[in-house]
Amino acid sequence: MRRFAVTALLLFFLASAGLAQAVALSVVDDRGHTLTLPRPPQRIVSLVPSLTETVCALGACDRLVGVDRHANWPASVRQLPQVGGMDDANLERIVALRPDVVLLRPRSRVLNQLEALGVKVVAFDARTHADMRRVMENVAKLTGHPGAGEAAWRRIEARLDAARARVPAGWQGRRVYFEVHGVSAAGEASFIGETLTRLGLANIVPAAMGPFPRLSPEFVVRANPDLLLAPASADLNAMAARPGWAGMSAIRRGRSCSFPPARFDVMMRAGPRLDEAADAVVECLQTLGSAQP
Repeated sequence: MRRFAVTALLLFFLASAGLAQAVALSVVDDRGHTLTLPRPPQRIVSLVPSLTETVCALGACDRLVGVDRHANWPASVRQLPQVGGMDDANLERIVALRPDVVLLRPRSRVLNQLEALGVKVVAFDARTHADMRRVMENVAKLTGHPGAGEAAWRRIEARLDAARARVPAGWQGRRVYFEVHGVSAAGEASFIGETLTRLGLANIVPAAMGPFPRLSPEFVVRANPDLLLAPASADLNAMAARPGWAGMSAIRRGRSCSFPPARFDVMMRAGPRLDEAADAVVECLQTLGSAQP
C-alpha cells in the first residue's frame, strides 16, 4: 500500500507538470520578441484602443485592469483605471496595477522602462488588414483561445463582403479622398484604404505614397475625386473654400460625408470593428444615392 501511495503521488505530480506545460504559451510580437508565459495572463493593461477592443471581442474583457485614456469600447472599459496615452503613459500607475502583461505599440515610450522593471510586454502595431488578422490571432493565443482570432477575422471578412453588396449602383470604381487630419489622407496602403478598396472604391492616394501621407491641396484638386470623406471637425464648408476645391467634382455634386467623433474613432482603429467602419462608408454612399452622371 505504501508503494502504491508513493507511485500514485509521483504520477499526480507528473500529470500536474504536464498540465502546466500544456497551458504554457508563446507569442512573437511585432519586434520579433518572443514572450513565453506559464499560463494565459489574468491581469492585462492595454495602452492601445484597438488592442483593448480586440481583447474584449475575444471574450477576455474581464482580464483588463487598466487602459489608455482613449479606450471607450465596449462601454465597460470606461470604468477601468486610465494610465495615460502612447506618449505619456504613467509608468507608476501601470506597475501599481500588477499586470501579467502590458499590450502596447513598438514605439511606446514606456516599453523599455517596463521591461527594465521586469514587467512583461507585448508590442503589436496593425497597419493593414493582414496585420489585423495576425494581431487578432496572436491576442487570441495570448489569452488562451488559439483559433479564436482567425474565427473572428472570418466573421469580419464576411461582413465586409456583405457591406460591399450594399454599395449603391454606380459607385464601383469611383475615386475617393479620405481626409484624416488637415490634408493628411488615408492612402491605399492603410487599413482604411484597404477597406475602401474592398468596397469597390478607388483611392486617389496610391500605395507608393505610404499609408497616411500629408498632401498638398493642389494634389487633391488635380486628382479631382468623386467623393470626399472626412471627420466632422474638418468642416466640409471650410474644405470647399480651399483654393481650387470648389471646382472639384465631389464638391460641385455635393458628394461628401463627414463623420462625428464616435464614428470616426471606429474608422481610425485597426481593430475588430472594421466592419462597422465599412458600414459607415456604405451608409454615406446610400445617403448620396447613385453615382451615375
